[in-house]
Amino acid sequence: MKLKQIEVLSKDEIELIHSNTLNLLEVIGVKVESEEAKELLIENGCTLAKDHFIRFPENLVKEQLKKVPQSFSLWGPDGSFKFEVNTSTVNFATVGTPVKIYDPSKKKGIRKTILEDTIKQIRIVDNLKNIMCSHVDVWPNDIPYLELHYHTIRAWAQNSYKPYGLGCYGKVASQDMMNLTSIIVGGDEELINKPRLIGFFNPTSPLTLTKIMLNGLFIFVKYKQPTIIAPAASAGSTAPVTLAGLLIQSNMETLSSIVLTQLINPRAPVFYSTMNAPMDPPTGNVAWGSIETGLITTAAAQLARFYNIPSRGPGAVTESKCFDIQCGFERFMTLYFAANAGINYITCAGTYESSLAEALELLVIDDELIDIVKRGISGIRVDEESLAINEIKRAVTEGKNYLMLKHTAKNTRKEIFVPKLVDRDRRGIWSKLGSKDIIMRARERVNKILETQKGPGISSEIEGKLQEYYKRIYSRTYDDFRKAEGMEKSDSTEGITGLEG
Repeated sequence: MKLKQIEVLSKDEIELIHSNTLNLLEVIGVKVESEEAKELLIENGCTLAKDHFIRFPENLVKEQLKKVPQSFSLWGPDGSFKFEVNTSTVNFATVGTPVKIYDPSKKKGIRKTILEDTIKQIRIVDNLKNIMCSHVDVWPNDIPYLELHYHTIRAWAQNSYKPYGLGCYGKVASQDMMNLTSIIVGGDEELINKPRLIGFFNPTSPLTLTKIMLNGLFIFVKYKQPTIIAPAASAGSTAPVTLAGLLIQSNMETLSSIVLTQLINPRAPVFYSTMNAPMDPPTGNVAWGSIETGLITTAAAQLARFYNIPSRGPGAVTESKCFDIQCGFERFMTLYFAANAGINYITCAGTYESSLAEALELLVIDDELIDIVKRGISGIRVDEESLAINEIKRAVTEGKNYLMLKHTAKNTRKEIFVPKLVDRDRRGIWSKLGSKDIIMRARERVNKILETQKGPGISSEIEGKLQEYYKRIYSRTYDDFRKAEGMEKSDSTEGITGLEG
């Protein structure tokens, strides 16, 4: 029998969260900083309150939620790789926040990430069995911000067969992303009909939809690229300290954003997402590796099923700054919670230190952890063959060793997962093989992948078109960016970076 999904909310409690969400959306609403978004919402029955807050009528929310697709597919750049996201299966991916990467050659064991790291990470993900997509997971600090999306998309198209994720970093960059990807895949129609990109849209808690992210959301939704609606509230600092209160606020942020996507482009695919976690009381820092994160993620999975929308949530998250027991138990705990809760798209593989740091070694370890989690979810098979009645009789009456039986040979791989990185040798053999810990073995796997992995590449014709487009991106200034995003009054670049949570 397969294991039942973990649940932390009863049906009545889900209804209570839902009804209070709808009431608060209608009474106080959500702050919307984009005039374009406000106009669209008001045209469809929303009302404007003070300080840019928009109130959402209950009937509008319910009507728009019915339009969200329950399933959609994602393709890689050349169209040869595809996977489906729906409300009944589980997929795994990475997350786009790391700005540092593990480097044992450095005194602190870590350094700033560069484009070369980004490319290596894309190549590793492309080779892994369980991780279906990467999302600008290694932020290249050596690339100018206004050019970052060009270099990462080009690296993705060159080196991966799998889809790619980026943040809704404003109107300019998001339109560039669509144009560049259209060049790579053969046109806008191909991109719209077979989405290649995932967008991250981050409401700012509490209850704010920022202009820069809304500008990008309009573009992603117009092209029907699946968008992750990803609140990242901290219980006790940017949301109520009670988890039920956090769930209501986060639900308000998520549902209001989803309503907007469906008004922009009906049946545009979205994820009901959470990156919510508690505040750590002694430090005030986020505690993504906590047991409460698992509870919040489980509740989000239940709410997503209530709305019949595919869900996304974190797994393999940890606050640990090194590869210790804390790193291990926090990442496995959150991964196992998310998978057993029924989250449909679980992210954050390969990260540590609150997902601000990346380790290619952890990436391949997490791929194996996912295999272990999948085996756990599958439970225990009970049928005529697995009961092994005849084999038990033979062992007693004929003196047979189970190693000698065909039943054992036939069923060993079905029943017992055999890891590639986990060590199960006796100490003597382990010592003879170099006394390697799992990080050392994972590093060997990383090096082997980088020696052999090859992506689809880019034709000279497409490369020429990309280079021509790059001239347009290269020529832009921050003043051009501010003007295009309607931020002329801003004196700095603060608030335009799109690091997602």
